[in-house]
Amino acid sequence: MSRRSSTASSAGGARLLHLDAFSGIAGNMLLGALLDLGLPRAALESDLRGLGVPFRLQVKRVRRGAIDAAHVEVLVPGRPAAARARRRRSAHRHDHAHPDHAHPHEAHAADRDGGRSWKEIRALLGRAKLAAPVRDRALAIFEGLAASEARVHGLPIDHVHFHEVGAVDAIVDVAGAAIGLDRLGIARVTCSPLPLGHGTVGTAHGTLPLPAPATLDLLRGIPVVPAGIAWETVTPTGAAIVRGVVDEFCMLPAMRVDAIGHGAGNERSGGLPNVLRALTGREESFAGDRVAVLETHVDDLNPEHFDYVMERLFEAGALDVALMHLQMKKNRPGFAIRVVARPAERAVLAAILFAESTTLGVRVAEMDRVVLARTTDTVRTRFGPIRVKLASDGAGRVVLSAEYDDCKRAARRTGAPLRDVVRAAEEAARAIHAESATPRARSTRGRKRPRRVNARPR
Repeated sequence: MSRRSSTASSAGGARLLHLDAFSGIAGNMLLGALLDLGLPRAALESDLRGLGVPFRLQVKRVRRGAIDAAHVEVLVPGRPAAARARRRRSAHRHDHAHPDHAHPHEAHAADRDGGRSWKEIRALLGRAKLAAPVRDRALAIFEGLAASEARVHGLPIDHVHFHEVGAVDAIVDVAGAAIGLDRLGIARVTCSPLPLGHGTVGTAHGTLPLPAPATLDLLRGIPVVPAGIAWETVTPTGAAIVRGVVDEFCMLPAMRVDAIGHGAGNERSGGLPNVLRALTGREESFAGDRVAVLETHVDDLNPEHFDYVMERLFEAGALDVALMHLQMKKNRPGFAIRVVARPAERAVLAAILFAESTTLGVRVAEMDRVVLARTTDTVRTRFGPIRVKLASDGAGRVVLSAEYDDCKRAARRTGAPLRDVVRAAEEAARAIHAESATPRARSTRGRKRPRRVNARPR
């Protein structure tokens, strides 16, 4: 998943967005929450016009239960008012996407409502007049959604076709979320575990169970809890956005809250108010979280296999993997494998250790961890784009470290010495950080946010 973050200012840590999804999430709920947090509507609409698709945003204040919230609806020219009313009454939020089993160039009823294949959406976003990081993020989110639909329906990804709303709503929701995060200067996104409703939903391909198959596919590896209501609480577009932008799933992290926003979904009966609550604030320089440490000792594993074991562990979500030489019982030389991970991933990582090593047991301990606030920028150098990690201690000191894999690829591609690539990336990042820390840069922060990529604490 390709995501972004931004450089933390010396004024008090990186800007954090926490999504309190107590009632689920859909694309329009996130867009409403971002507007309620202070995203300027005029700026959002101006940026969205760069998509080149016909639409109009209808934003109004509504009450969901006892909560006042912003409700966003994407109005598409030519869509009958009766169809809009049916969608509003429907329990199924209108941003669901489905593949079409016919050839993607054939005409469908959905096409007359603006339906598009993934191939067409990819081309549309590629030529859209959007800031590069916004375009990259929107493409990554949509690709994740299309890939899930392709897996669920057993189709090539380019045959995935988005109907229900003709995809315009989903395009605007996804691009709007990317624009909002960029304009609000969000460096890091966290989200509570997602509540999942039960029951069925009507779609262009008949009745499907809830959660919708594509939603469930997108939520693999993401913490979920039962919502206890017969309602679609998490839509496929909502799931795709969450998967594409969230750095960590957790309850409310330690932060200084600056603003609170509420984005409304459709009116419904039962359960909590259908609202997404969003909070922005500053992370403390010394943040804390909880990690699981898995450790095992082996003395009969072929050392050539350690590279593969480590690769599998990182792919499954390990935050760090270490290998240490030991002198074991009966004076045999051996190794200790230590894995640091989020507690929710302990079982998956233990299973990999059992499958890929010769161990018969894995010790697991949970412990508190203190980490520096850290972010990642992608900088432009004469060797190409390079990611650089930045860690801040809150006292204005920033440690820069160019991403080794990016530097290695650039060095191989250009033939330049690796140390020159590293030096160029870190110098570029240092210059950007120095510029962003000036009073004038801080006063204009949020108007233009280039070079954003993802970083999650490891």
